[in-house]
Amino acid sequence: QVCAQLCRRPCYCPWVPPRCPRGSPLVLDGCGCCKICARRLGEPCDFLHVCDQSQGLVCDYSSASAGTGATCNFEDDEEGCEVNGRVYREGEVFQPSCKIQCQCLDGGFNCIPLCQEDVRLPTPDCPYPRRVEIPGKCCPEWICEAQDARAAPGAVSPLLRFPCQEWGTEWSACSATCGEGFATRVSNQNRYCRLETQRRLCMVRPCPALPAAFPA
Repeated sequence: QVCAQLCRRPCYCPWVPPRCPRGSPLVLDGCGCCKICARRLGEPCDFLHVCDQSQGLVCDYSSASAGTGATCNFEDDEEGCEVNGRVYREGEVFQPSCKIQCQCLDGGFNCIPLCQEDVRLPTPDCPYPRRVEIPGKCCPEWICEAQDARAAPGAVSPLLRFPCQEWGTEWSACSATCGEGFATRVSNQNRYCRLETQRRLCMVRPCPALPAAFPA
């Protein structure tokens, strides 16, 4: 009897269906007559204004006795969370973007980054590292440039607004006792007056030739 009172026959629906917010699909109303926007988690609902069943939502009348009206909730009071208009079930893992991964927990969500947040310091073989977005790849990557892209060749760095007092440690001992090795030091003797680890080749003495019985 209630259904017969609410549903009119024949159906009279608007020519243009409503425009729904993101995450709310077009569905038939409770009478199976006109297309409406499905109600989302926590939104008011009734017999005509149905909840989004594709997200596992039902019209919960348990709070109607308190005078607040029925709202869309998970069946069997299952908790979930809503992100960007989409509802995820408790414990469900999802990726809002390729850079982060999240999990729905206790009505909220916890996320972890999928891209490394490492820091690359300048080195002699890569004095100007820069992180850039690569087409077709989600995470940015480090690239090495021959010179700082922000400064023209021979230009004075805009960061240096004071005379640079040169400072540096002594060169370390050669890394090899014989043959070619390298020595290191920390110095600010560069065009940007910033501390960096520098290396240079060194050789204390040539290594003795191995006997013929012991080929290299």
